[in-house]
Amino acid sequence: MPRADQSVDVAIIGAGPAGLTAAYLLTKKGYSVAVIEKDPVYVGGISRTVEIDGFRFDIGGHRFFSKSKEVVDLWNEILPDDFIQRPRMSRIYYEGKFYSYPLRAFEALRNLGVWRSTLCMASFAKAKAFPNRNVRSFQDWTVNAFGHKLFSIFFKTYTEKVWGMPCDEMSADWAAQRIKGLSLWGAVVDGLKRSLGLNKRPNDGMATKTLLESFRYPRLGPGMMWEAARDFVVAGGNRVLMAHAFKRLEQDQATGRWRLVAEGPEGDVVLNAAHVVSSAPMRELAGRIHPLPATLPQAMDLKYRDFLTVALMVKGDDIFPDNWIYIHDSKVQVGRIQNFRSWSPEMVPDPSLACVGLEYFCFEGDGLWAADDAELIALATKEMAILGLCDPAAVVGGAVVRQEKAYPVYDDDYAANVLAMRAELAERYPTLHLVGRNGMHRYNNQDHAMMTAMLTVRNIEAGERLYDIWAVNEDAEYHESGEEGQDKEGEQAALASMRLVPSRLKAA
Repeated sequence: MPRADQSVDVAIIGAGPAGLTAAYLLTKKGYSVAVIEKDPVYVGGISRTVEIDGFRFDIGGHRFFSKSKEVVDLWNEILPDDFIQRPRMSRIYYEGKFYSYPLRAFEALRNLGVWRSTLCMASFAKAKAFPNRNVRSFQDWTVNAFGHKLFSIFFKTYTEKVWGMPCDEMSADWAAQRIKGLSLWGAVVDGLKRSLGLNKRPNDGMATKTLLESFRYPRLGPGMMWEAARDFVVAGGNRVLMAHAFKRLEQDQATGRWRLVAEGPEGDVVLNAAHVVSSAPMRELAGRIHPLPATLPQAMDLKYRDFLTVALMVKGDDIFPDNWIYIHDSKVQVGRIQNFRSWSPEMVPDPSLACVGLEYFCFEGDGLWAADDAELIALATKEMAILGLCDPAAVVGGAVVRQEKAYPVYDDDYAANVLAMRAELAERYPTLHLVGRNGMHRYNNQDHAMMTAMLTVRNIEAGERLYDIWAVNEDAEYHESGEEGQDKEGEQAALASMRLVPSRLKAA
């Protein structure tokens, strides 16, 4: 039987960055709040830090950098004494060699060796002499720009691992915006000039831009931020209900108040609230609102990309100095490998061990996702050996962390589906607020998920929707360049540009 209704000003679904940001700010302003979170242990969602035997694992890797001063100020307020400054380093790994990320064309040709570089240049020359005049896909665009050889080495394998669809089915629009500033011809001409002593200015074929040299990071991982936010909410007299799964949501037509039912370990809990802030996946929200929305079919058509991390404890020094490396090699299934000590030395408790996290992109329920932990640890160990990164005999332990719904998929119909649901929910339910990456089916970073919550709190205070949270997003180079907190206008740094993700070509 459900426990008696518990009345609050705001009920929040999900204790990720968006949900806890809303809870934190509302608690500061004196609102009564209850947060439900289905995970029994961890807050932070995809930004949580999992701890196993003293080893800490960052799920996906989270650099704490934002152009929004308001977000930076909130980070400093929640976690004033536990940030450390870390060097930024990530590279591409291909056939035993490291390449800069973002890719530097001249360096790439040098590392590939004379014969392979010659093939790459011949392929490039062919693409320029006989370009594809009907460019539709990511593959079409990239082959035209760099030739088929370089496309197959540095673009095809990793992109397909991440998104789970062939490059010839992805839209060319994504490539045109995502791979900008890289000029193969410019790198070759510059290299020739330098070899003749005509140009001493360093140039790698990239358009000039200033990359982040370092970033701040909580010393015990990103989950430290959200544990501190949770503790503030609880200390303020509000509740964060762990191991409580979102079950049902309905609005009293007479009073306008919400009745939210959550299934917990001791039975159902019912929250009665004036407002609901939901960071639950849009697909799940639609199926749990009663009466069911007319746009339920569109919501149920929304798709997600999942991934899992296999952490290996390895005897010896750190295997590489990077925060992570991108694996552009078709011989293995792993897409990216993190070095947890490079994020923070305190992530690894034993100085005699390195700890790396191999990330596998998959769909929930497929072969990788369904494999048991022992199989996945054996696979990761084998692939580290194939890559030549470590001796399998040096692996002394392992753990697996699964992350469902890590990336909202931008397929043919996602935009129309999201728009239809937005229109219906906004019209019918002005006190239901969607926030965060999955709540909005938007490919937000952590700081932008926070901004959606910050603006939502302002809307709740005002009693009307003064701010359009759907304008919050980011450009693809957001975490690669610029100055932290450079936008003094608060939310403006996070507004008015779409993050670039691949969309699938419509069927012919």
